[in-house]
Amino acid sequence: MRVAILAPIAWRTPPEKYGPWEQIASTITEGLVAKGIDVTLFATENAVTKARLQSVCKAPYATDRYADPKVMECLHISNLMEKANDFDIIHNHFDFLPLTYSRLIKTPMITTIHGFSSSKIIPVYKKYNKYNSYISISNSDRNSTLDYLDTIYHGVDPDQFTLKERKKDYLVYFGRVHPEKGTHAAIEIAQKAGYPLKIAGLIQDEIYFERIIKPFIDNKNVEYLGNLGPIARDSLLGGAKALLHPIFFEEPFGLSVLEAMMCGTPVIAFKRGSMPELISEGHSGFLVNDTNEGALAVNKAHNIDPYQCRKYAIDHFSVESMIKNYIRAYKKVLELSY
Repeated sequence: MRVAILAPIAWRTPPEKYGPWEQIASTITEGLVAKGIDVTLFATENAVTKARLQSVCKAPYATDRYADPKVMECLHISNLMEKANDFDIIHNHFDFLPLTYSRLIKTPMITTIHGFSSSKIIPVYKKYNKYNSYISISNSDRNSTLDYLDTIYHGVDPDQFTLKERKKDYLVYFGRVHPEKGTHAAIEIAQKAGYPLKIAGLIQDEIYFERIIKPFIDNKNVEYLGNLGPIARDSLLGGAKALLHPIFFEEPFGLSVLEAMMCGTPVIAFKRGSMPELISEGHSGFLVNDTNEGALAVNKAHNIDPYQCRKYAIDHFSVESMIKNYIRAYKKVLELSY
């Protein structure tokens, strides 16, 4: 089986810091290669992979201020589509744009829908529904007008995360600094619970950061540590009393939630989107409805056994399980296409 993985090109694959879609594309690519499958990764030139690498873009457009993202996207996607006959199946992680090629090529395409950025893109998914196979990353993120081949949860490599039994007296917020991710609510929960908060992540909304978040940063009660890479992330998540994840949107998934649990760190999240599918109440974290409940949950976090928290994450969100499910999905698509 010859598989082409189409990764996004906003960030490196795998990402040096932020880049959840690129991270999953990388994890799947390397997992398939480890299984002996012939994989070609279509990504930026600086991608790190054991698969064959195909690239027409030297650097990710999010790091190249001279790049035109639309031009790079067109060149990147068309590079794969013009080589489509070289593969048995294409695995698309590039959202809706590659779907528009699906009736022009013979190679079947499977698309992991990493969430809907807007309802405005759904007509594209609907138009090409009959000619593609869609994978949802959580049951909560399914659109009722679309057909799905399967729901496959993301997997995280536990070897990249260190279990820390003894937690320190700080809380952590790890993710995009954006209103919908609830950075401000994390500060409120930490204040109500009486613990310092360490914030890490890409500042995606500069105005929000400057006006709402920055006034609280005193490097004592609230710290902003920047956009961290894997080593710093592991230390920060592992040492925390709990990860605060007070989202204000129907989040399709949350990689930082799994990453914290892999470190044996419980997660306190607003009960929205995929969170009820990811968090086991009282075993790996707590689902709450507001900041008051969040603060109360902080004071229960010590009741969660770090070993059981990590075990839950490994049992339910392993890389091995994710790769097996995708191989099964590929085979099913190939059987249907013949």
